[in-house]
Order: sequence, then C-alpha cells, then structure tokens
Amino acid sequence: MKKKAIQLLTDLTEAHGCSGCEYPVRNIVRRELTSNLTTDKNGSVIQTIKGTSSTPAVMIEAHMDEVGFMVQQITESGFIKFIPIGGWSPGTLLAQRVRILGSNRCETLGVIAATPPHFLKKEDQNKLTTIEEMYIDIGAKDYDEAVSDCGIKIGDTIVPESRITPLRNPDLLMSKAFDNRVGVSLAIQAAQSIKKMSHPNLISVAGCVQEEVGTRGVKTALELINPDVAIVLEGPPADDMPGTENEGNQGVLGKGPQIRLVDSSAILNRSFSNFVMNIADQKKIPYQVAVRRSGGTDAKIIQWHDLGIPTMVLGVPARYIHTHNSIININDYLDTLKLLIEAVKKLNNSAVKQFTDFSEKGTVQ
Repeated sequence: MKKKAIQLLTDLTEAHGCSGCEYPVRNIVRRELTSNLTTDKNGSVIQTIKGTSSTPAVMIEAHMDEVGFMVQQITESGFIKFIPIGGWSPGTLLAQRVRILGSNRCETLGVIAATPPHFLKKEDQNKLTTIEEMYIDIGAKDYDEAVSDCGIKIGDTIVPESRITPLRNPDLLMSKAFDNRVGVSLAIQAAQSIKKMSHPNLISVAGCVQEEVGTRGVKTALELINPDVAIVLEGPPADDMPGTENEGNQGVLGKGPQIRLVDSSAILNRSFSNFVMNIADQKKIPYQVAVRRSGGTDAKIIQWHDLGIPTMVLGVPARYIHTHNSIININDYLDTLKLLIEAVKKLNNSAVKQFTDFSEKGTVQ
C-alpha cells in the first residue's frame, strides 16, 4: 500500500493541473479507476461504486486543481507576463522554475524573474516585488520564437517545476501540489479498496475542478451525485514550523489525519465528525482536530446543496502549501486512507440519519 501510494502521489503531484486545465490529472484518475466513470460539463470526473443498498448516497470528494498561473502577455523580446490562478504569496516566486503547458500540449521550462536589484534605485532594492512586476524567462530570443517554436499562447496555464523528493527522513516527501493531490490520491486508493469489499451504500468518488479559484467545480458535480452525506479530502496547511504557536498545534506532520471542524467558509457537521473520530478511537488511528480561523474547502458548497448535506473534512497536513515545495508525512496519508475506508464501511442509513436528527432527543446538539 505504501509503495503504491508513493507512486500514485508522484504521478499526481508532478502532473500539470492548474485550475481550469485539470485534464492531465483527470487522465490519471481515469487510468486508475477505469470503470463506471462520468463527467459533468465542467470536467469533474465521478466514479460510482454500488454497494448492498442504494442508500445512503455517499460522496467522497477531492479537488483536482492546483494553484498556478496563466500567460497574460508575450513580449516582443520573448518574455512571458502572467497572472496568478489561486492564492500565491509573491515572496515565494522569484527565481523559481515553472512549466508552461502550451496549446500544443507540450511543456516549456522557464524561470520567474524581475528586474535585478543592481539595476534598481537604492531606495527600491529592498521593496517586495509584486507579481505584476515579474515575468517568465523561457530563453526565447523574441515573440516569434516563443509562439512558433515553443507553442505558447495567451491563456496557457503555468505550474511550478517541482519533482517529488524524499527528505532525510524518507517518510517525509516534498513536492508541489500536495494541495490537493493527496486528496485525489486518497480518493483513488479508497475507491480501489472499496470496490473489493462489501459496503452498505452507494458511493460516488468525485475529482472536482476549480476549487482554488472559489470552489466552483463541485457545484455542478453535486447535481449529478445528489448525496446524502459527503467526505471532503484535503491537503490542509500544517502548523508545526517556526512562527506558529507550539501550544495547540492542530496540523503536525506525523500525528495523523486532520479532522477540520470549522474554517472561514464552513462549520462542518459535528455529529458526522464525531462519528469519524469515534471510529478512529476504536481502530487506534491517530488524528488531529482543527478549528481554523481562515481557509476554506469544497465543503462550503456541498453543505448548501439541496436541503443541506452533512459534510466533514478529512485531510493530510502539508507544510508550505501554495508554494513550489510542500511537505507531507506518508504515514499521515496511510492513516487517513485507513480511517476513510473504515468510515465508509459504517456509513449506513441509520448512521447517516443521526447526523440530521434535530429532534429533542436527537444526537445533533
């Protein structure tokens, strides 16, 4: 399982999958899941797995896209001006390598650059460079070479050039796009395991588009699935590095999956979250509970669907998300996969009914 997980994470994280251009990731999902697949008209891909009953309808969801950039302009000198797609801190970008996916489906390597400090006025040398001031150097001599030889056009998408790499501790893996290729990988491996076992529900595993630009893709996927309950799989930010509070850290690498109760976009179903935590306790799977001041996931849109969908968020903590190099612990991933599969086994009609029992004697507080 571990070897398969690392290989799948390698394929997924190294794939080009900026918001709005998720097809390389979608192709991997298709390769791995093979049957009972459909897509909505925005490009989200869904696999249906039938169990011993048609209810409850369980949605296991992960967004396929990553933060990236888009070509806005090609200068006469052959440099690329770009805009951010999703949330980026400008301080992480200068001198970083990127890959531009041309309209001919070939990739061109480049480096993010700006006017060097030795060409700036002294008072401007220590100022933070904005993204508007940056450009990408692909080594083209002029506009024609960038367009004709490299196949680059306005609107082409750009992602970091960053290959998956184990650190000194081989359980720590570094790569771009763990947000949210860990979720996609978990969804794939869970689906492959669930198909081999008996379970009491109808499961839809969804890889959704365009989460990083405002949780857009999941809305149309919901129209196809119409679930009774949903689990959102994520790569949430770890908080175990300098500059964060040591007391009360809620996303520590090596301490298991994170169960998020709240963020700025959603208050998750407490009864459902407690249900999953109880399973983790029974199976002795470590986990961390998170109450976040900021951030958001596709859960925001899912829980609003129809008359409301009980939703919980399960994630693998990742350091330095939305940069060229984020870090996860593979053991957190494997524990998250185990907990996800155990939860699916127990999601029957009786359990799901409790998540929305708001009667005086119900379990929901």
